[in-house]
Amino acid sequence: MKRSHTIDRKTGETEISISLNLDGKGEHEISTGIPFFDHMLTLFAVHGFFDLSVQAKGDLDVDFHHTVEDVGLVLGDALDKALGDRKGIIRYGHAMTPMDETLTGVTIDLSKRPFLVYNVPPPADRGGNFDIYLAKEFFRAFATRGGMNLHINVFYGENEHHIIESVFKATARAMDQAVSFDERIKDVRSSKGIL
Repeated sequence: MKRSHTIDRKTGETEISISLNLDGKGEHEISTGIPFFDHMLTLFAVHGFFDLSVQAKGDLDVDFHHTVEDVGLVLGDALDKALGDRKGIIRYGHAMTPMDETLTGVTIDLSKRPFLVYNVPPPADRGGNFDIYLAKEFFRAFATRGGMNLHINVFYGENEHHIIESVFKATARAMDQAVSFDERIKDVRSSKGIL
């Protein structure tokens, strides 16, 4: 069973094409027009072992918000389609990931009940023009369209770059665990028999 999906989405603000393969090797081709965001999506692919192609054009002259949020929406849609009926997957994932002075814990439930908890302290040191609040918009969109309960907790950190990088890496690692198969799970992992 191939767990991959490609989606193209065009609005008045953005034009996005995403291909996602959950059973990949971390191969990636990312171009959003926002170099730091490209770097974060690359980390997501590499640390989650997802093959990921993201081609996005947006109204960056306005700001980064539309592009970042819409990439989250489309990536969430691709994840939901690639998961199909979600039978046999572990469903839950958790990862603790350090990045220098920062430590982040991410916990995921692919429950089809979307919710985002985003506990991220304001940084002491701004790392660039892609801020923590843009990352929150991405993860809110990704969780909503991907049908996941996503808890992101940064326990401590000072540098904004390190905080955001730790969050993307931890999310990738937790997602890799959650989408993995367990031979003991024959249907969906729910006492109700449905997600």
